[in-house]
Amino acid sequence: MRYAQGGGLTDAEREARERVRLDAVARFEAGDRNKAIAATLRVSERSVERWRRQWREGGAAGVASKGSPGRPKLSGAQVARLERELERGPLAHSWADQRWTLARVKKLIGRLFRISYTVEGTWRLLKRHGWSWQQPARRAIERDDDAVELWKKEVWPRVRAPRRPATAGSSSKTRPASR
Repeated sequence: MRYAQGGGLTDAEREARERVRLDAVARFEAGDRNKAIAATLRVSERSVERWRRQWREGGAAGVASKGSPGRPKLSGAQVARLERELERGPLAHSWADQRWTLARVKKLIGRLFRISYTVEGTWRLLKRHGWSWQQPARRAIERDDDAVELWKKEVWPRVRAPRRPATAGSSSKTRPASR
């Protein structure tokens, strides 16, 4: 079943949909035809065909809801371990710098738990557990702020070219009168 962009079923809607499927199972067992079941339950015949196939292959359990696809996949213990590993830093996990990116956290989750998250799912997991987005300051590690200030006060005034004084006609926007 397809839903509108960004849509899906809430837990209550999922339960209602499952009741419809289980009602269809009772009708399969009674020997009703797909067209009659679809009309009675007000669903498409294709859905009824799909449910019948799932029922034949797995019984009533084959038609049961698989649950929300957006539920967290990590247990509480796994999240605690992930947080410990994140606190150790990226260098401890063989990355060359000290930045945790979502792609790196996603890869770390895959390495530690053999579970695949999307980048967006990784962000939601981290946000749900109190981690926040941070923009690293773009500064060289070797930067010495005191030396920079000293250079700006003492060296820069000597280095920069002095400004030419504005003289009439040098850069004025007035034009001589036309003849």
